[in-house]
Amino acid sequence: MPMFKILFLLFLATPLVEIYFLIQTGSYIGALPTILLCILTAATGAILLRIQGIQTLFSARQKLRQGEMPADDLLGGLILLIAGVLLLTPGFITDAIGFLCLVPALRSLLILRLLRNASIKVRSRSAIIEGEYWADDHNKRIH
Repeated sequence: MPMFKILFLLFLATPLVEIYFLIQTGSYIGALPTILLCILTAATGAILLRIQGIQTLFSARQKLRQGEMPADDLLGGLILLIAGVLLLTPGFITDAIGFLCLVPALRSLLILRLLRNASIKVRSRSAIIEGEYWADDHNKRIH
């Protein structure tokens, strides 16, 4: 199934499922407690997201200072961004998925999987580039 169709179905089904669960929860505990619960999960998620986002930013800066590529921190930041969108979207399922993205161990597993898939794709598109360069310390031409 093409990615467009999957995304279309996801964007169509998610609000419908969320509305269903909000109605069911509202009929069980009441409308006001349901609304307050949605606000509470969004606020809690925003606080946790801010803390983890700052930690990820500091980690990426430290790796850059050491001359390392912070690929895992960049992917972690992307996952945190997705978590933020999910947590700010009203609903319990999106909140649950957003909170799962905030669990460092689960986020690390997802990052490892994404990096593994990316490295496989990079290896399959390898190329040999030939060229010349001059070493500055010897002013000699090296082939």
